[in-house]
Amino acid sequence: MTERPAVPVADRTLSDYAPGLVETHGPLEVTESEIVAFASSFDPHDMHVDPEAARRSPFGGLIASGWHTTALMMRLMVGGFLNQRASVASPGVDELRWLLPVRPGDLLRARFTVLSSRISASKPDRGLVRTRIEMLNQRDEVVMSQVMMNLVLRDLPPFA
Repeated sequence: MTERPAVPVADRTLSDYAPGLVETHGPLEVTESEIVAFASSFDPHDMHVDPEAARRSPFGGLIASGWHTTALMMRLMVGGFLNQRASVASPGVDELRWLLPVRPGDLLRARFTVLSSRISASKPDRGLVRTRIEMLNQRDEVVMSQVMMNLVLRDLPPFA
């Protein structure tokens, strides 16, 4: 595994996402109010929105929606790992797993490990980067994992 590239995230292109690259970003603190606010809009199960009902659940207390955990990962990815100018799109995510509950007060970090990177056969101005992403809590436990694919340009477009 390699350390963070010398190239700042704002200047990265496809060649900077070499297989074996590992970066960790964060932490973000998860608060009760954020858990309830997110879930109230997008995943209103009692275990995410009602602290009293959540205490009676198998989880024994309020937990974040898995989609909230995934959204926090995206915040860390966009903020520190993936160049927004070079990132064209994502054709999808594989192997998404929510492994442990995320609770109020947890501190989450995202670990990004580039698995593969290749030039597109159909659009040679870009390539496909496959990245294993793990969200870790303050005890270094993996709470979420996935493999994401991103289309990344080989050269940066001029500033708009």
